[in-house]
Amino acid sequence: MRSIWKGAITFGLVNVPVKLYSATEDHDVSLHQVHDADGGRIRYQRRCEICGRVVDYEHIDKAYDDGDRTVVITGDDLKALPEEKSREIDVLEFVPSDQLDPIMFDRSYFLEPDGSSPKAYVLLRRTLEETDRTAIVHFSLRQKTRLAALRVRGDVLMLQTLLWDDEVREARFPALEKQTRITDKELDMSSSLVDSLSDDFEPADFSDDYQAELRQLIDAKLEEGESLDTDATFGESSDDADEGEGGEVIDLMEALRQSVEKNRSGGRRKPAKRAAARAGSSDDADDADDGDDTDDGESAPKKQAAKSPAARKPAAKASAKRPAAKASARKPAAKSEPVDEKPADGKSGPAKSVSAKSGAKKASAKKPTAKKAPARKSAEGERKAG
Repeated sequence: MRSIWKGAITFGLVNVPVKLYSATEDHDVSLHQVHDADGGRIRYQRRCEICGRVVDYEHIDKAYDDGDRTVVITGDDLKALPEEKSREIDVLEFVPSDQLDPIMFDRSYFLEPDGSSPKAYVLLRRTLEETDRTAIVHFSLRQKTRLAALRVRGDVLMLQTLLWDDEVREARFPALEKQTRITDKELDMSSSLVDSLSDDFEPADFSDDYQAELRQLIDAKLEEGESLDTDATFGESSDDADEGEGGEVIDLMEALRQSVEKNRSGGRRKPAKRAAARAGSSDDADDADDGDDTDDGESAPKKQAAKSPAARKPAAKASAKRPAAKASARKPAAKSEPVDEKPADGKSGPAKSVSAKSGAKKASAKKPTAKKAPARKSAEGERKAG
C-alpha cells in the first residue's frame, strides 16, 4: 500500500505522527466504452466551448456559477486556505462508541505510526480500547474539510470519515404514517423466521457473484470470441419469468410459515457452510469405514473400492439375491425323478417313492449314463418276482 497523506493526531499536548492509507478497494472489473459498429474506443475530451480546443488537465481551473456571474477559483486560491495547509488530525471529543449512527460512515482509512517510537500511538490505541470510546476528529484531505471517527480495529487505529449532519436525509414517507396492525401470531412467526436465519457474521462466506460471472464471461469470450452463446453458457435470464408477479397479493402468514419450514429443513444454508457440511459428513463416513486400521492382507485398491458407495451397493444386491439362487437350485433337484417307470402291475407304493427320491439324489452326484442302468435292473427283478 502507498500512503496518501501524512500528518499527526493531536489531543491536548500529545502529538502522534501517522501515515494515512486507504483501507478499502474496488474489486469491480474495469470496463470502457466502444463503438458498437466497429469496436473503436470512445474517449471523452475536455474541450473548451469558446475556442473549441482540447484543454490539458493542468490548464483547467474550478469555477462557481450563481446563475448571473461566474467566479474562477484557481489551484493557488485553494492552497491558500488555512484548513488545506493543516496536517493535523485534531481530536475534538471522545464519545461512547454506540452513539455513532452507521449511516454517517463514509470512507475508511488505516493509520500507521510514523516516527522512531510508536509509544504514543500504542498508548492512544490502548486508551480507546480500555474506555470503549471513539474519538471525533477534524482534518483536511484533498481540498476538503472532513469530520471523522478515530477508533480501534485490531492492532491498528482506523479513521472513518463521517457525513456532515446536513448531508444525511430525513426519511419521510406517507405510507409509514399510516397505522398498521400487526398481530401477535404474525410477530411470533416472524421472530421464528429470524431465529431460523440467525448465525454469526463471517464476511468470507459471501462473494460478489455478478463480478465472478462477469469475469467468467470475459474469459469465455477471449477463448471463443463473439460466437459465444451466452444463454447456453450462463442460462436464460429469469427476468421474463418474474415479470408480472410484482402485483400478486400473498398471504403474509402463509409466506412466513413456508419460510420457517424451509429454513428449519436446511434448505437455506450459505454456500460456504453447505460445502463445509458436505466435507464434514464425508470425513465422518471415512472414519466410520476405517474403524479397523490393521492390515488384513487386502490391497489398497480393494479397500478404496470397499469405501466408495458405488462399490458397496452391488455387494448388497448380491447378498440379497443369494437366498433366491439357492431356492432355484433346490427346485430342479426336487422335481427331477429319474426312476419314473411304473411296474408291470401298475401299482406304486411308498417304498418305490423313497427309492425314486434316493435315486434322484444319486443322479445329482453321478453321470446320467450311470444312474439309468440300476433303475432297469430293479424293474426286471420286480417283474420276475411277480
